[in-house]
Amino acid sequence: MQKRKYVIVLGSLMSGLGKGILSSSLAKILQSKGYRVVPIKFDGYLNVDCGTMNPFRHGEVFVLDDGTECDMDFGTYERFLNIDISGKASITGGKLFSRLIEKERKGGFLGRDVQIVPHLTDEIKNWVKAVGEDAKADVVFVEVGGTVGDLENGYFIEAMRQFAHEEGEGNVLFVQLTYVPSLSVGEQKSKPTQHANRLIQSMGISPKIIICRQQEPLTRDIKEKISMFCSVPIENVFDDPALETIYELPIALEKQKISQVLLKELGLEGKDEDLKEWRATVERIKNAKKEITVAICGKYTAVKDAYVSVKEAAVHAGAHHNVKVKIEWVETSDIEDKKVSAKELLKGADAVIVPGGFGSRGTEGKIEVAKYCRENGVPYLGLCFGLQMQVIEYARNVCGMAGANTTEIDEKTKYPVIDFLPEQRKIKDKGATMRLGAYECIVKKGTKAHEAYGTDKISERHRHRYEVNNDFVETLEKNGLVISGKSPAGDIVEMVEWKDSFGVSTQAHPELKSRLERPAPLFVALLKAAIERKK
Repeated sequence: MQKRKYVIVLGSLMSGLGKGILSSSLAKILQSKGYRVVPIKFDGYLNVDCGTMNPFRHGEVFVLDDGTECDMDFGTYERFLNIDISGKASITGGKLFSRLIEKERKGGFLGRDVQIVPHLTDEIKNWVKAVGEDAKADVVFVEVGGTVGDLENGYFIEAMRQFAHEEGEGNVLFVQLTYVPSLSVGEQKSKPTQHANRLIQSMGISPKIIICRQQEPLTRDIKEKISMFCSVPIENVFDDPALETIYELPIALEKQKISQVLLKELGLEGKDEDLKEWRATVERIKNAKKEITVAICGKYTAVKDAYVSVKEAAVHAGAHHNVKVKIEWVETSDIEDKKVSAKELLKGADAVIVPGGFGSRGTEGKIEVAKYCRENGVPYLGLCFGLQMQVIEYARNVCGMAGANTTEIDEKTKYPVIDFLPEQRKIKDKGATMRLGAYECIVKKGTKAHEAYGTDKISERHRHRYEVNNDFVETLEKNGLVISGKSPAGDIVEMVEWKDSFGVSTQAHPELKSRLERPAPLFVALLKAAIERKK
């Protein structure tokens, strides 16, 4: 049996270069050659997870099937690799130190003084190996978050150095992603790459592959410089160019024959590549003639990463229908503050998505968006909080419940059509205490939701504390709102929709399970409705 291989992806002197997309692309290339891959991400922050972080600081919180709240890079991994990842693959500084301290309190170190080396580094190495073993992976990809030289990830990089030594030559491959800036005169500069590489070499690690982010293809001279000063063969220096879509990166890297280098460095056999369907889908994204405008109406639109899974799910559905998706970002607090009307902001939209969110800001704007879509027949998709806004709008304007609201916003509302999940009332802690992860839903036959999914029972991921108040379900249904999905026990409303025009909402987050090769059914249905309306 062949020994398991590991690819460690490191950054350089600046963040935001796209290590997650690169890691996903490299893993996709090896996956396409028949190898079983699994990604791991290390984040140096001392939070146990990112579940309580502000989207303005962190971006989207991605939720896995097992309920783990993790970095949005996990969304990239799943979208590229079309696999469901275990929460064990998310390693944070908070988890590591919590685990170590808990072990020490239980007497797990037999009186020893607990130190970064060897105790913390051993914990890291064992964790990485366990994830690979659980996944029965041929190749484990480890993305080290942060930049080289950070205090937050220094101990993790040291653990990877030790790990490479222990696993033996040819079993651990270090890949470094760097930045090659171009001056206004067009001259490319290799110094940032050289300095970043020397810094990582000073830590005892010599990357065998260097991949360079830049706007224009690397010149031969720059490749030769990087090869010389970073001690790698010139054929191991690759472009990570600016592309029209992130899904093109595996194709761009494979065009440079990166798989040959990966296989050689890891001592793996070459296998026939199977990226045919991937290439065809990417071509549809790039070359679609028809365009559909999708308005994403939220409260964090200043930070587009807060809704990255929603955006990508729309792109996946667009590729399915062979249409180009143009995203319009609508800040609902502007509607709430009367700066502009929903009609003005949505007049060019072919479809509308109201995604999840927390807190009162922008809420009335979202309710106005739902009202505009219902009254004007604009296809509407509500996600989590978006379902709650659709229900509140319907209660107020169709059922005559003036002032209907969610108790998250107004605890004293006369019509609390959205209220706490019963099990949430006694919970005081904030971290990892919501209804998290994959839950089943029974979909009502004859509904738009059932038509979209084509089955009676589905499973989607959730992240919420509030639900439709069952005390008001009968009134909502009598006035025409369709309850199209419920939990298997029948106690939680999972999906609602309008009778006539396309207005479907889910308490779940279907965007989290959307893949380029397997788009989310509700997003496919939304775009289908938009295309038909536009004819």
